[in-house]
Amino acid sequence: MLRTLGRALTVVVVTATVVFLALRLAGGDPVEAVLGGPGSQAGPEAVAAARAQYGLDLPLWQQYLVQLRNVLTLDLGDSYARRVPVSDLLTAQLPATAVLALTSLALAWVIALAVAVLATTARGRLGRAAARVLRGGELVASVLPHFWLGAVLIVVFASTLHWFPATSTPGSPASLVLPTVTLAVPLAGFLGQLVRDSLEEAESAPFATTARARGASPTRVLGRHTLRHAVLPAVSLSGWAFGSLLSGAVVVEVLFGRPGLGRLLVDATLVRDVPVVVGAVVVVALAYVVLTVVVEALELALDPRRRAGDALVAAA
Repeated sequence: MLRTLGRALTVVVVTATVVFLALRLAGGDPVEAVLGGPGSQAGPEAVAAARAQYGLDLPLWQQYLVQLRNVLTLDLGDSYARRVPVSDLLTAQLPATAVLALTSLALAWVIALAVAVLATTARGRLGRAAARVLRGGELVASVLPHFWLGAVLIVVFASTLHWFPATSTPGSPASLVLPTVTLAVPLAGFLGQLVRDSLEEAESAPFATTARARGASPTRVLGRHTLRHAVLPAVSLSGWAFGSLLSGAVVVEVLFGRPGLGRLLVDATLVRDVPVVVGAVVVVALAYVVLTVVVEALELALDPRRRAGDALVAAA
């Protein structure tokens, strides 16, 4: 627990520092967000009052320390542009992004497992040519850019076939389909390659050979032995995968007009709304830390060797 808390604290401090400095080095004046954006006709008195109200008249290092203190005390302050608490904005937008990321992660795992199993078993049933096609599909899927794939899905399934809406509609599950597929397909290609390579290795391992020698059917060997071993490398990377989905959500939410944390982050970055940008990125970083802890627990549940190792360490 102490290690996890230390990791979370380190992630928060580093993330808040990098985001704060990046926004300031990118140029622009945050006071413009307070006064309505670039090109506002505010006079010198209004500009000075806005700077004093939000602490923008302080030296840069003092502004950084104030922002870092606010993050560490969970007091993210008010949005410069929207004049509402940052915590309220994040609370309102986070559920939509979380649903999109979790459904995409689940779909990516389903596709990855199905394709990896087919690619491994196709060598004997469908031939090596089919296995090569499936492997090629994994490789192509893993390098597809989200913006390109999303645009293709909109053209085909929204504009041409009219099967799914191109933009988000509150309360409509159909509007979640295309954004979910856009995020899931590239990740499925990456996870599928990991699972397939591990599955092929497990198929030739001594424990699989022993199970087959005892008369276990191929399906039983796959379900009870090799598949469980094969998913471990991909499970280990699920925390990273979830972080990549949250990053991809920035593009997908803008492309499909979905509300969410990614779209809020883009809008806040464009107007230099520092408290919103820092708060949103810190929330994403903490979500990554939490999911990493969950993934570690799943690894312990799936791998008896790790449980035995931890038990030996505890006994020592």
